[in-house]
Amino acid sequence: MMLNPDDVIQQALTVSLADSDDLRLRARLMAGDIRIGRSAFLDRHAVESEYEYKKQAMQDGRIMYHAHIGMNDIDATAAALTRIHAELDSRQFQLDRAGFALDRRMGLPSGQRAAAAAETGPMLATRDDWSALAQAAPIQPHLGDFMIGQPASVANTVEALRIGCTTVGNLSQYFTFEAPGWHDTAATAAETCQAMQLLAEFRGQGVMLHSYLEDGFGALFKSCASVAAWAMLERYLVEELIGARLAHCIGGLTRDPIKRAGWVLALHEIHQGEQVGSMIYGDTLSFGREFEKNRAVTAEYLLWDILIQLHAPCGHAVLPLPVTEAIRIPSADEIIEAQLFGRQVEASARRLYPHVDFTAAEQFSATVCREGREIFDNALTGLSEAGANIRDPLQLLYLLKKLGAQGFETLFAGDVSNLESPFTDMFALSQDVIAEHRPLFSDAAFRKRVKGMRLLVASSDVHEHAAGALAQLLDEAGAEVVYLGAEQDPQDLLAALRRQAADALLLSTHNGMALEYARQLKQLLDSEAIALPIIMGGVLNQKVDDQALPVSVVDELKSLGMHPAAGLPALARLLPLQK
Repeated sequence: MMLNPDDVIQQALTVSLADSDDLRLRARLMAGDIRIGRSAFLDRHAVESEYEYKKQAMQDGRIMYHAHIGMNDIDATAAALTRIHAELDSRQFQLDRAGFALDRRMGLPSGQRAAAAAETGPMLATRDDWSALAQAAPIQPHLGDFMIGQPASVANTVEALRIGCTTVGNLSQYFTFEAPGWHDTAATAAETCQAMQLLAEFRGQGVMLHSYLEDGFGALFKSCASVAAWAMLERYLVEELIGARLAHCIGGLTRDPIKRAGWVLALHEIHQGEQVGSMIYGDTLSFGREFEKNRAVTAEYLLWDILIQLHAPCGHAVLPLPVTEAIRIPSADEIIEAQLFGRQVEASARRLYPHVDFTAAEQFSATVCREGREIFDNALTGLSEAGANIRDPLQLLYLLKKLGAQGFETLFAGDVSNLESPFTDMFALSQDVIAEHRPLFSDAAFRKRVKGMRLLVASSDVHEHAAGALAQLLDEAGAEVVYLGAEQDPQDLLAALRRQAADALLLSTHNGMALEYARQLKQLLDSEAIALPIIMGGVLNQKVDDQALPVSVVDELKSLGMHPAAGLPALARLLPLQK
């Protein structure tokens, strides 16, 4: 049962939080000892920051490009950067920026990282590791994942600035991501607030705070109006209360080209005509295992992403996704292929631009901004009336995370089916998945098999939509479902099983840690003689030291006694299982 605003606020007010003014003072003192470094990209283009470079590109009508790199270690990452730059530069193309899928342990204080399960991506353990991201090639490093919004926010922000990374994130991750094994929300909120205040000290030098809306509540809301309201709330918190410069990102969970273009226009209005965006992420929702289909998807979304930048330049870099994105971490060669394909799409976009009508995108923008403004006003008014200090950024950070996406939307947006704004593509897709698989889960024989079973359903990370859809389908089938939600580490699952016995545990995982996570979970359960069937779905791969990319661990999971399931139909066939 969801708490009402007063209950949430009263609980939050009983928690001892740091003082926002004290955090600001600490940030100001710390800033005096920090010198923003010079990346190879800043040197090559003779600019002081990515912000300065973006402003010039907007003025010149240039399209900027982003790539996302997820190699296992720093040497492989540096080698990929070097190769990608050399291949593109030989064709007189510039890759402007690169983001890095770092190991999720980077969010933890350095002394606690070794004890947590390794995940996809490199660890930055030394100054040389950090420097390699900025010096391997003249491609500007974008550090978003597991930086700001985590228990190590301040330390990570300092290191990012020192290597010349001038766009640091990811604020939205604070609201939905958890560092592995970490449960101190008050400490994370304070670290996040101080890191943002540190960035505010360097606003005049072009430093920006990145926030990818769909890595946060934007991925969990039902209505696009709620996403717009949240973007307004983040801007209020960052720009008005803290004084840092906010650069928004969206796109990974938006497949409708009209919405993608409309979001660029909406964010421009939300930022009061002064938007300098971060990037438009590629459409990952529409990707599957068929590479030719993925290439067609990329052509469609990228065409519109470039067209809207030609129509309303606002600094967003575009991201041509490699066709392998949905099944594994792309290699350097696959990233190069995607980047070259992107330049072909840009040539088509420039030819088409004079003939394109943006009316539908403009109407989408107008609707979500109008209804989003109402939700934003409702939120600030409602929180204030309930007793929150809406001028205290730390209290807002803590309170809003505790409310959660569902609580925020229910309390301040109401019944979103009454809004003119459309549903988010992610919510619509989850409903499609439920509808597609409902006949299988409502089959009389299946219902008979699972009726009365108590099933724990959880996700090891923030990617919880499949787990949520599964929980709903099993509930409809007559099972007793205990839905634990996202960001559940092995200790969380052990605690849940201590509270109540279950007939099976159904776990979704995503971040290249399936085998190590399974080993830790089995060890904990064995230590307390807890035995039950465990079905694991999602991306069942593992980061391996001598491999540049994660490898499949399905056979290894089976040897541990786990039951891998490739998709909901496979899972349905497995139930029920014997201990």
